[in-house]
Amino acid sequence: MASKFALEALSEALAQEVKTFNVRVAVVEPGIIDTAMARRIGERPDASAYTHPRRWADLFTASLRNPASPLLVGQKILDIIASGTWQLRHPVGPDAVPFLQWRASLADEQWVAWAASDDDAWYQTVERDLGLDARRGE
Repeated sequence: MASKFALEALSEALAQEVKTFNVRVAVVEPGIIDTAMARRIGERPDASAYTHPRRWADLFTASLRNPASPLLVGQKILDIIASGTWQLRHPVGPDAVPFLQWRASLADEQWVAWAASDDDAWYQTVERDLGLDARRGE
């Protein structure tokens, strides 16, 4: 996740620097897309005291129950190119906008507290706020 955040920051800075040269920058923000990588993320890691990989694996598995095709991302890129838009961010997939809106609705402290919460609270929040039952029958 850190590398994606860094790429987003780099893209924001680049967009500011190159607009005067009539160069457009677009940040494509896919939700959980049905790819081999997403399926691997959905594989539950070995037991560990570090809960994040397991929780995110469960979230990916729940989202992939209604898979979004990678073709959506390719089509979005073609649409961006054809449109001539200067819009910076372009969410793609059925869960992208809801997740981004949900994250934007949280203060940073709430976001951090959610990630640090116990399993029950974490999974309840995912179900309540994102509509995904990510529990795997533990």
